[in-house]
Amino acid sequence: MSAIRYTLLANGGSDRALLPLLDWLLQNHLPGRAVRPQWADLARLVSPPGSLVERIEQAVDLYPCDMICIHRDSERVPREERADEIRQAAEASCVGPTAVPVVPVRMTEAWLLFDKQAIRRAAGNPNGQIPLQLPPNPEGLSDPKSTLHALLKTASGLSGRRLKKFRVAPAVHRVAQLIQDFSPLRGLPAFNVFEDELRRALGSLESPRQNP
Repeated sequence: MSAIRYTLLANGGSDRALLPLLDWLLQNHLPGRAVRPQWADLARLVSPPGSLVERIEQAVDLYPCDMICIHRDSERVPREERADEIRQAAEASCVGPTAVPVVPVRMTEAWLLFDKQAIRRAAGNPNGQIPLQLPPNPEGLSDPKSTLHALLKTASGLSGRRLKKFRVAPAVHRVAQLIQDFSPLRGLPAFNVFEDELRRALGSLESPRQNP
């Protein structure tokens, strides 16, 4: 059975944390299929593309794939408006792979705020006993990035100079890598919409295989 290869095109390096989540979803919806993730690192280019259309075209050219997942945070814009921007850019680019909008509300970190043990381990203090108050509705936070950063610092148990030296950005990536099960996100509106869109995209990919 052939592998599925996807490329993640995101806003910045911190959004690489979405890769483990995407891997988990694809493995759930395509059991038995190998998943081959790729990170579209366009920042390394001498002249990075400017518009979203250009970025999509460059990503597919440099990282050929069956499906391109295009991330943008919703921030203060309604999720559907961001998703429409992505769909329109994907259509204008005329690329071959199926395009799927990935729009966390309000930003990627909102989808990492549910696993206390992953946060403790990512902070380097897996046996810590300091209480961690996780938000009941992470998609409702105005700044989930700051919330996750604060939780990681608390979970580290560090203080003073040692806390100042604590590197938050790598710890955020580590949280994503350590989460084994993202199913607790089901029930969050933006995540549910994204999973539905991903499921439909996979269905369109599979149809030609079933009906040659």
